[in-house]
Amino acid sequence: MLYMQKTSSPPSFSDYAIEHRKIKNTFFEQVNKIINWDTIEKEIGKHYKRGISADGRPSYSGLLLFKLNLLQTWYGLSDYEVESQANDSISFTKFLGLRLEDSIPDHSVISRFRSALSEKNAYETIFQLVNTQLEQHNVLVRTGAIVDATLTDSPRKPKGNKEVKVVIDREETNEAEQKLLVEEIKVKGKINVPPSVDTEAAWIKKGNKLRYGYKKHVCTDEEGMILNIVTTAANESDIVHLLDTIEGAKLKEGARVQADKGYASQSNRDGLKAKKLKSGIMHKASRNKKLGEWQAKFNKAISKTRYRIERTHGGIKLWFKTGACRYIGLDKTHTQHLIESMAYNIYRAPNMVFKKACA
Repeated sequence: MLYMQKTSSPPSFSDYAIEHRKIKNTFFEQVNKIINWDTIEKEIGKHYKRGISADGRPSYSGLLLFKLNLLQTWYGLSDYEVESQANDSISFTKFLGLRLEDSIPDHSVISRFRSALSEKNAYETIFQLVNTQLEQHNVLVRTGAIVDATLTDSPRKPKGNKEVKVVIDREETNEAEQKLLVEEIKVKGKINVPPSVDTEAAWIKKGNKLRYGYKKHVCTDEEGMILNIVTTAANESDIVHLLDTIEGAKLKEGARVQADKGYASQSNRDGLKAKKLKSGIMHKASRNKKLGEWQAKFNKAISKTRYRIERTHGGIKLWFKTGACRYIGLDKTHTQHLIESMAYNIYRAPNMVFKKACA
């Protein structure tokens, strides 16, 4: 079912001007046909109550502010920049459901809205509502899944030198070693920890590079559409977050969960079996035992589709100019991950829906 955006008042001259300007509104128009914003607005209303502005007028709607979240993610904009662009762009104004004479929320309103919804975990529910609508359009399918993790670097890392414990992120270890393995990095000197440092982030050594930030554990369907996300400090091991990453994905019974050998453990395979899911976890050779012929073929078969989650990670970073934390703290970084995931799924949806319609 396709949805049309509602207008609550008669068209003005500016509405006519917007409608007849030669601008590229195709993407926004297609999104408005796919997403039922009434459902999203109703959910936002449970967590964000409109008040009265300083001049006595009703404050901005939660849906308007949520759409600004999407716009700033799609175009890689800060709160300040999306305010400016919304004031200047006719296509933004139309997508927001505003007229040219209407005012745009300033950056502080956008920030407070995001914080309010983050505190109440509202973005989790909104994310699932968006996915449910995409599932109804057959854009998102829950009959198979891929799990992987990627790092989100925090620019707010400690400066200076100190002795730190750094988890080594690598696959060639067993489950017990993954949990316990640390490397002592000893450097002389003192460390400077100003208030701006994100103390909830953590160090990790990936390859030969030290990185500071968070880890985004992602579950996608077999086409790379995001089903669920778990955010942790960067030093938490992938292997212990497989089951909670698929927990909110609402996979159908019998779905195969694919993952690389970094997730290989008997406890993960047993956990999938208990959930009535099939294991597509790649096999890992032990130090004294090579992979058998069947295991090597199995790994090769899994790798043919597992790359699609890498495409998802790359698409978010490339299209939305992201990959770094915009905010401080685990909860706010998780909010960032959720908004990016909604933006990614919605961004891909029109091409998938209307391509099928034309086939």
